[in-house]
Amino acid sequence: MESVSLQFFQKRFRHQAHFNSRLRTTGGRYLLKSHVIEMNPRYLENFGLEYFIGIMKHELCHYHLHLEGKGYQHRDADFRELLAKVDAPRFCQAIPTAQKMHCYVCLSCQTEFLRKRRFDVKKYRCGRCNGRLAYMEEKIVSS
Repeated sequence: MESVSLQFFQKRFRHQAHFNSRLRTTGGRYLLKSHVIEMNPRYLENFGLEYFIGIMKHELCHYHLHLEGKGYQHRDADFRELLAKVDAPRFCQAIPTAQKMHCYVCLSCQTEFLRKRRFDVKKYRCGRCNGRLAYMEEKIVSS
């Protein structure tokens, strides 16, 4: 974090930065009160070092602007200008996840249905043709 701050901002990073594996939907976060930057290690694993450095630059924009008393929030002009200057992304991509789904097929029209929960095929019918359903298999679907 210190080397990225010096390289792109020409300013020292004087506080702590660490990994937080509990972060789910964000690449990192800057904590205003303690000035700590927390980074999501899954972004490093999934997207590589170059993308991760982009996230670090984004969080450092929050950090440096907050310490200087300028607009550090996403909607502020100061923040957007600094993001453009250091070529940092404004938002992160979503981490691709795999999910277990249950596959059913209609015996009449051959339509396939994917559902998260398994259900009793004797109680339900096809929504298109009112045909009987059969359980096929459990699939892993990436989103």
